[in-house]
Amino acid sequence: MVFKKFLFLYIFFSLVTWTGFAQQKLSKKERKQQETEALTSRYFIEGTKQMSLGDLDKAFFYLQKSLELSPEEAAINYKIAELYSRANQSEKALPYAEKAVQLDSENKYYALMVAEIYNNLKQPLKAAEILDQLTADGESNQQYNLDLASLLLNAGEFDQALVVLDRAEEYYGVLEPITVQKQRIYLRNNNLDKAIEEGERLIEARPGNPTYVLNLVEILYNNNQIDQALTLVNEEISKYPNQPELQMAAHSLLKEKGQIKASNSYLIQAFSSPDLDPEVKARAFVSLLNEIKTPEREGMLDTLAGYMSQTEPQNAAIYEALGERKIKEGNQAEAIALFKKSLTLNPKNAKLLEQVILGSFGDTPDFAEAEKFTIMGVDEFPENPEFWFYDGIVKSAVKKDSAAVESLTKALELNSSKNPQLDQVAYGSLGSSLYNLGEIDSAFHYFDKALELNPRDEQTMNNYAYFLSLEKRDLEKAKSMSQKVVERFPDNGTFLDTHAWVLFQLGDFEGARKYMDLAMQHENEPSGVMLEHYGDILYHLGDKSEALSYWKKAADSTEASELLPLKIKDGKYHE
Repeated sequence: MVFKKFLFLYIFFSLVTWTGFAQQKLSKKERKQQETEALTSRYFIEGTKQMSLGDLDKAFFYLQKSLELSPEEAAINYKIAELYSRANQSEKALPYAEKAVQLDSENKYYALMVAEIYNNLKQPLKAAEILDQLTADGESNQQYNLDLASLLLNAGEFDQALVVLDRAEEYYGVLEPITVQKQRIYLRNNNLDKAIEEGERLIEARPGNPTYVLNLVEILYNNNQIDQALTLVNEEISKYPNQPELQMAAHSLLKEKGQIKASNSYLIQAFSSPDLDPEVKARAFVSLLNEIKTPEREGMLDTLAGYMSQTEPQNAAIYEALGERKIKEGNQAEAIALFKKSLTLNPKNAKLLEQVILGSFGDTPDFAEAEKFTIMGVDEFPENPEFWFYDGIVKSAVKKDSAAVESLTKALELNSSKNPQLDQVAYGSLGSSLYNLGEIDSAFHYFDKALELNPRDEQTMNNYAYFLSLEKRDLEKAKSMSQKVVERFPDNGTFLDTHAWVLFQLGDFEGARKYMDLAMQHENEPSGVMLEHYGDILYHLGDKSEALSYWKKAADSTEASELLPLKIKDGKYHE
């Protein structure tokens, strides 16, 4: 390359002393030429170095200096074209790349650069023209036929692409990528026979590979050639009987033809093989599960489940499929247990994570267990607002209020009001946690925001009313909310207790006793808070001995107030 000469001259010129030229003096013109070549080389080397370091501005500066000294040097023009291409400025790169080709038409890399630039400029036919010239030059450039075919396909020149793919096949032999592209062209041209022929050639060239058989089966099936597809599969199974993928294909084809008994026989054979992809087994199992329930279907599911448990004892997809069956059977607890096993093997399953989390919010929720999966959710899907929301709800329920505020705030940020229902519930839960943290005004602000979105949300109204009663603030507002809630839910002990306590704070002790009586009737095991509240109400109604009795019943509860021991000791109400 010319630049090797540049570099040599530069080093030579730098190291040899003036006396070294005593025997052979150079003319002024020759010395000037040597200096120019050395300086050009120096700029070029520095520009290339800066380009490799990623400093494109410096690289351009030095390469431009080099080009000013030697504008007819192909390598400099090529490097500047490469520089512009890396900066996504293809229009600026093109003239330099074309100049490089003009100066050195034998360098195929210069030609490839021009082709790449034309492709980036959405001119695939011009790029194809260059590759066509390269591949026509001889054996050494035949590897570019696949790139050329891709350009022609993108440009919609299908017949030309077919010619080039044939040329590539002559060079590489029968290969799947070439065959698939040729089949697509033939199918587009409604030439099914040629597409089938290409598939058969690939199967013959790569015997024993079920993938190529299945590719051809798919083409046949999609073109209503079911019998021909079944014949192909049976022939391959007779040659290679231990390929479960082919057995699955036979199962599907026979089922399509209504030959259920034969179809099920192949399905069982495939499931008994440990070589069949577990996810294929899981999908087939769920597909059968979604069919009409019959004794025959149940028997098949039992058989297949047995094989799955034997051959795939630790697979996430298998546990999920088995769990789906339990859901269909109405066995939620066993389904959730199987789903949890699936998630321990593959936590990147948002749908399943949500099922497990929501499945934990039953009549007797296990929030500590649910938290394991809400944490998994935010770890695996940190941009999903729902998992932050669930994590905040759970943490609020287990009194991890600071963490709950963080998660709920993150959920609201990610949600960006796209899901108003999420916002509404998050605001309500945020209010409860902020109240527990002593941020009273902020808590009430978020309760108001929640009720703006859903004025009938009973949980928010209940909590808001109760906290207002504890603060002895806006008691009429609290009464209005709690009254609406108990009218809608007259059998809910928690809501009745709240309303009773609001009435107590308003001085309506008879009303408070009425609703507390109802609350106690609807609770099998009244909480310590209820028992203490009942004692407080009775005390204010003058029944001090009965009040003391209820305070003592509440004494063992962790929910009772700090003042309860003093009430019991003094036998009177304290606040």
